[in-house]
Amino acid sequence: MMPLALADIGTENTIMKIGGSPEIKKHLESLGFVVGGGVTVVTSLGGNVIVNIKESRVAISEEMARKIMI
Repeated sequence: MMPLALADIGTENTIMKIGGSPEIKKHLESLGFVVGGGVTVVTSLGGNVIVNIKESRVAISEEMARKIMI
C-alpha cells in the first residue's frame, strides 16, 4: 500500500484504506473516496492532486491524498 499522493499519473488504482479523523473520513466519503472504489490520478500540481473518481474530477490537497491508501 502507498498513499494516493505517490500514485503514478494515469494509472487506475483501488482504494484500500482511508485514514484520518472521523470528520476527514466522512468528507472524503462524500467526495466518492470509498474503500474498494477506483481512483485515477489525472495530474499533480504543487502537491495537490486532481483525480478521476466515480466519473467526476475532484481536486484534493496533498495532506488529504496522503490519508488515502491505494
